[in-house]
Amino acid sequence: MDTRSRIRDTSAQDQTLAASPRSRRRSWLALGGAVVALVVGAGWVITGWAAGGRSYDASRLRIAQVQRGDLVRDLNADGRVIAANSPTLYAIAAGTVSLKVVAGDRVAHGQILAVVDSPELLSKLSQERSTLAVVEAEASRAELDSRLARSTARKSLDQAQIDRTAAQRDLERYQRAFDGGAVSQNELSKARDELKKAEIGLAAAREDLSLQGAGAELDARNKRLLAERQRTTVAELQRQADALTLRAPFDGQVGQVQVAQGTSVAANGPVLGVVDLSKFEVEIKVPESFARDLGLSMPAQIASAGQNYPAEVAAVSPEVVNGEVVARLRFAPGKQPPSLRQNQRLSARIVLDTRRNVLTLERGPFVEQDGGRYAYVVDGDRALRRPIALGASSLGAVEVRSGLKPGDRVVVAGTDLFAGADSVRIAGQ
Repeated sequence: MDTRSRIRDTSAQDQTLAASPRSRRRSWLALGGAVVALVVGAGWVITGWAAGGRSYDASRLRIAQVQRGDLVRDLNADGRVIAANSPTLYAIAAGTVSLKVVAGDRVAHGQILAVVDSPELLSKLSQERSTLAVVEAEASRAELDSRLARSTARKSLDQAQIDRTAAQRDLERYQRAFDGGAVSQNELSKARDELKKAEIGLAAAREDLSLQGAGAELDARNKRLLAERQRTTVAELQRQADALTLRAPFDGQVGQVQVAQGTSVAANGPVLGVVDLSKFEVEIKVPESFARDLGLSMPAQIASAGQNYPAEVAAVSPEVVNGEVVARLRFAPGKQPPSLRQNQRLSARIVLDTRRNVLTLERGPFVEQDGGRYAYVVDGDRALRRPIALGASSLGAVEVRSGLKPGDRVVVAGTDLFAGADSVRIAGQ
């Protein structure tokens, strides 16, 4: 008998069992969990994409914190030392220059620095002096003629007065004689005519004295004016002749010499410069954005050899060149550093303003972007774009008027990468 026919398999024992309700519930729970996980993951991805399509590494950004304190608006700049008083001496006339000093020599006030030999000017001065002598002589002669004319007119007036007095006496005598019957009416009338004639002569003499005096005085006055004019001409030429000798206008040092020894110089040509070593100023260049805040007499500090010296703004250029404005600082009286030299480099600081107890934030490129109206505030791993209002600014900080509070962390550099997005992600903080 075949052994395999006697061995039974398990097919007769297998039975189909119906799934229980509990098993079905577990299956649906597992499926629902997978769906929920998928939805959550998709939501996280979508949320991350909405929060910032791109992620930026924190090392590419600069983040600063909003603080409360004092905002000192100051201006720091490097400048160069220039002489406050450094005139250039010019030749007042063409001639040959004879130098008495060389560049770098120390000179005292009034010391002769150079002499210009100008034969043309000296010759003209001599001619004008001769002309002056002539017109002065003419003026003196006119004055003498005036006195003579007045004297002659006075003599005629005196004679007319005498004639009138004599005629008056004759008339009185003839009147007494006529009253006594000694003379005739005709002789009395003749005496009266002589008196009238004498009176007419007296009036004419008086008028002649007045006219002669006025005419003589007018002529003399004209001559005097001509002489005075010529004296002025001679005085001016004498001044120019004296100016041929160039003298030091103050105690100082000879600067640049413009001509060589013994060479000719044109009229009004530069000869040499003199530097006043007791008065130096510092010239600085200020960015255009701060130029409108500068004002005369603003306090400043100039650093030299490790010390700060007080100064003030002495001048501000009215024009902007290459985005900068030139300003000059003057040391306080008696506070100038020793041993200064022209074109020496010094650093200067000007205090423009001080704001007390205000919100401040480190200054960065974000100030220039969007006119400083928006800032990216860091919130966890995201940076949110927020509207703000800024106030005064200094080189290192800006005043925050609204939109931020103390402790807020703000992206002050690198915001140009965000392209104006409302929200971005920051990685690697």
